[in-house]
Amino acid sequence: MPLKRRVWVEVDLGKLRKNYARIAAAVKPAKVLCVMKANAYGLGVGPYAAALATTDCAGFGVAEPFEALQLRELLAGKPGAEKPVQILSSILPDEIAPMVEAGVTLPVIDVATAKRISAAARKLKTTAKVHFKLDTGMGRLGILAKDAPRVIREVKRLPNLDCEGIFSHCPMAYDPENTFTEDQIDLFCAILKDVAKSGISFKVVHIAASDAINNFPRAAQAPFTQVRTGINLHGSFDPNGKRALKVESVLTLKTRIAQVRDLPAGTTLGYGRTWCLNRTTRVATISAGYADGLPLALTNRGHVLVKGVPCPVIGRISMDYTTVDVSHVPDALPGDEVVCLGKVGKHAVTPDDWGALKGTHAYEIICSLGNRVERVYV
Repeated sequence: MPLKRRVWVEVDLGKLRKNYARIAAAVKPAKVLCVMKANAYGLGVGPYAAALATTDCAGFGVAEPFEALQLRELLAGKPGAEKPVQILSSILPDEIAPMVEAGVTLPVIDVATAKRISAAARKLKTTAKVHFKLDTGMGRLGILAKDAPRVIREVKRLPNLDCEGIFSHCPMAYDPENTFTEDQIDLFCAILKDVAKSGISFKVVHIAASDAINNFPRAAQAPFTQVRTGINLHGSFDPNGKRALKVESVLTLKTRIAQVRDLPAGTTLGYGRTWCLNRTTRVATISAGYADGLPLALTNRGHVLVKGVPCPVIGRISMDYTTVDVSHVPDALPGDEVVCLGKVGKHAVTPDDWGALKGTHAYEIICSLGNRVERVYV
């Protein structure tokens, strides 16, 4: 009989496809680029990409070359293998030739990068597909807005380049009350109008990621032809914003009880002795800790679900174990299943809940699931 892992995350691929369908319907006729960076935010890029490749998505976005090559290999010979894979961040000089050869869509962040891509494409006797990456206010990567018209015109003259697209990113799109995103959209559109005077247009135009899709519908309308989404596919949101998309969490993080004891009043729990029992308490030690992705911020504040009953975390979370009060689950036993993230009956614990306790967002929570957490696909 195979040995069962102590901690696992169940990923519902049916919900994933439903989330995609809801997003696609909300932004239609714009297309959806599914962002698969960081191993699909730690949930497993292979099954994720395979589930989404059979949809009408525009392709896949990644952060760096190894992710691009991995996707190409995972989808080879499968439905959707022809869908574009696009690097959304930057490309380093030594990475350009392999990416051009692999047919990956590359970002142009300056003239020097464009010239290197052009040279590599000429040498390989091919045409490289590129998207201009504009910095309209993110301050991280890309062509500064004031330089964009000049750079675009210069790069368009280079050989062996298919300047298919243009895009930017919004640092404040999580806040629907902040006007900065609207200003970015205005600036982006002004650049499009400027280069149009030279007869330059783009097949693919995108600025909206998950937050902007929810909070700034304009970012999914003409002249924009595409949006990007990652975290909304998983059914999570930034803590702020409208949450206009009715998506569901696709993941359930589970573990098992290691021991159950009745501990007397006055017993202190965990490192630092941060919890002292004021009465005899039934305490379960569960087989998951911060190495598995449970934030330290749950210490003495969070809860898990045992037999569908919310059970408070008492004592500091350690690397491998967490203690919880199971006084309201008298039949809890070692080996019983525990839901750390997910829904049982009317009760649920979401990545957004943990993000709020930690003072962060669901992105970090999902990406923090440890490498000993088995990924199980439903």
